[in-house]
Amino acid sequence: YIIIMNTGTVKFFNETKGFGFIVEDDSKKEYFVHATGLIDEIRENDEVTFDLQEGRKGLNAVNVKLS
Repeated sequence: YIIIMNTGTVKFFNETKGFGFIVEDDSKKEYFVHATGLIDEIRENDEVTFDLQEGRKGLNAVNVKLS
């Protein structure tokens, strides 16, 4: 299942390794994001919108784009 359209801030993204973390605005929870889940290129401190999708280790941010 997918929970639609969360907003957050990129806490960290390592372009070389292709992953990082996004902190959701409302809950302040951190979500893992992989390069395959990106629509736009992201950098630290970017404001983004994203969906959440169940992954192997919990919820992952997918469909990540700049807001």
